[in-house]
Amino acid sequence: MNRRTFLTTAAAASAAALPTAHAQKPRAIRKSLKYGMIGGSGTILEKFRIAKEAGFHGIEFDVPTEMPKAELLAARDETGLEIPGLICPGPGRSMASADPATRAKAISDFTQALHDCKEYGGTTVLLYPGLVNKETSYGDTYQHLLDCVKQLVPIAKETGIKIALENVWNNIFLTPLEASKFLDDVNAPNEVGWYLDIGNLIAFGWPEHWIHHLGGKRIFKVDIKEYSRKRQHEEGPWKGFGVPLLEGDCDWPTVMKALDKVDYQGGWFAAEVRGGDAKRLAEISSKLDQIIAL
Repeated sequence: MNRRTFLTTAAAASAAALPTAHAQKPRAIRKSLKYGMIGGSGTILEKFRIAKEAGFHGIEFDVPTEMPKAELLAARDETGLEIPGLICPGPGRSMASADPATRAKAISDFTQALHDCKEYGGTTVLLYPGLVNKETSYGDTYQHLLDCVKQLVPIAKETGIKIALENVWNNIFLTPLEASKFLDDVNAPNEVGWYLDIGNLIAFGWPEHWIHHLGGKRIFKVDIKEYSRKRQHEEGPWKGFGVPLLEGDCDWPTVMKALDKVDYQGGWFAAEVRGGDAKRLAEISSKLDQIIAL
């Protein structure tokens, strides 16, 4: 039995076995996706409808955006889909800058994102945490990012919107120990935590280790994508993402057990994979259902 068959069979068995612990107490996890995954050239409302018909409960998108706020709010209200959070990638990278003016603008832009998220009814704004490269040292990036996030904490408290750092391939926070230390240094557990990207971890480690170390209260939301170490080694790091959900090297049953053990209460799994038409989105939604049921 190959890995794909095993995982699919395990998911089906888990969903069918009644009564079970999961059947008696189902995981309170809803499914979202990124707006850019919805294919076609339809209106905002039409795309929201496609996502809902595919079985999703929410849509996230990048800010700033050229999409009219009024149309997004109207589509949200008409379909009943939530906008659980926003993604604000640019300011987080700029927070690593040695230039104080650049960092000040990043803080201003992220502040706006926090206010926008409140208006949309979300709970988190995702932050890409800095960037370490040949010209920008780890220590400088860490300190600049820490200073910026601390300045944003009062805004997070004011708006009630959480700042969720994501583990992206930017050469910082390479282990859960570093991620936890940063949260300790910020010392704002209700305002600053993690948007844990499962797929991004597999090239360098094991997601369950991060889950156990961070704990459920520090994981605000979870991004779901797959990764293949075989493709990584044979074709290059970025090619590792080119496998469907449940067909890579993520040990999803172990990941789900780890989330249960730490009592993850973020409530959302966000698909971050190749999107497409309604049929493709329904397939992704079904795969998320299988993962949640493991």
